[in-house]
Amino acid sequence: MFNRRRFLAAGSALGAGHCFGQALPDMLPASGGRRVVIVGGGWGGLSAARHLRRLAPELEVVLVDRDTAFRSLPLSNKWLVDRTPDALMQQDYAAAARAWGYRAIQAEVTALDRERRRLHTAQGALGYDWLILAAGIRHDYSPWLGDDVRAIDAVRRLYPAGFLAGELDALKRKLAGFKGGDLLMSVPPPPLRCPPAPYERAVMIAWMLKARAIKGRLVLVDAGGGMQRFNRIFAERYKDQILHLTHATVKAIDPFKKTLSTEFDELKFDDAIIIPPQQAADLVWQSGLIETDAAGKPSGWAGVDPRHLHAVGDERVFLVGDLLGRVSPLFGHYPKSAHMAVQLGRIAAAEIAARSRGNLPEPALPESVCHVFTDVEPMEMLRIDAQYRRRGDGLITQMVRQHEDPQPRGEDVAWAQGLSTEMLARD
Repeated sequence: MFNRRRFLAAGSALGAGHCFGQALPDMLPASGGRRVVIVGGGWGGLSAARHLRRLAPELEVVLVDRDTAFRSLPLSNKWLVDRTPDALMQQDYAAAARAWGYRAIQAEVTALDRERRRLHTAQGALGYDWLILAAGIRHDYSPWLGDDVRAIDAVRRLYPAGFLAGELDALKRKLAGFKGGDLLMSVPPPPLRCPPAPYERAVMIAWMLKARAIKGRLVLVDAGGGMQRFNRIFAERYKDQILHLTHATVKAIDPFKKTLSTEFDELKFDDAIIIPPQQAADLVWQSGLIETDAAGKPSGWAGVDPRHLHAVGDERVFLVGDLLGRVSPLFGHYPKSAHMAVQLGRIAAAEIAARSRGNLPEPALPESVCHVFTDVEPMEMLRIDAQYRRRGDGLITQMVRQHEDPQPRGEDVAWAQGLSTEMLARD
């Protein structure tokens, strides 16, 4: 049985460079130059690879991902209910690597030896001079299911969250096959990947139920209070399709009896989309890079130097994308969005390019843009912009603006196509 305490202890040991067995063969021959390895081929990793080749063509750049193709999560809520084309969703890594001049390797990363600067995979080891971790998130079912591997496996298999690219096809099949009854969806507490996404998905599902005349409803079990704009839409336009339970903290779930318990109710459901609390990916834990509070309690997210994006205590490892921990005591985390990941990948690339030449660049700050649909017919969209600056005392401040657009003209698709062209060399 999985034991969380032993797993965390092992993660600390791996990060310190211990507990490594027999030396693994090198996956790539030494090139004679300096190498940057990027783990994770999401938007952040792709951005880092693209900008490193532009800024420091003398460096060898290697992108490692367990899959052969990139799959985009932005626009996926529309795709789940057939409101956006399949063509926007997928792209081969090899094509982007050929176009921009880096190497793409399909491999499952099993451990990181930071002391020796070697990445371990099932196929062998990969040495690096600098490493960029862009490995994303993992789901944390332990608050609800503890160490019950059988129950965790059942929830993953039967009630996919749809917040990882590999879960999207199963979730789409689930929605296509839903015939009625109570479809339950949980919304975890922050921080989480693209915070408006669960509410956008709720609108898409409610529209689907209404448009297809399905006799069912979405039961939204929300750990928070929701978002004001969406709360109004739920109440005014989808009151027969959405039951929104706010400030409802999930305490337990039984995937076999199809029940979910909060501190107030036990809810029965006919089907479900279970979105659990989120954390940084496994490799961040195994590498000993999780931030902790004053009492030594792990936050679940990677400890990062907010000025330069390197890991706390290791200036050879840079952190990009959704796995980042707190960057400011004033607002906490950067938004965990695709646009933010692209910005962070560019900043990390500039940091490494400068350091490879013996310089330390002027710290840069990202920006965030998020397109979120608040209704389907007619289409209505909310654009959320976040800007960042440093105060005189060095702390990062955040300013957020929301713009309602009652007549969107495909801005979300144009945004995604622009990123695909820039990062994936896709026409």
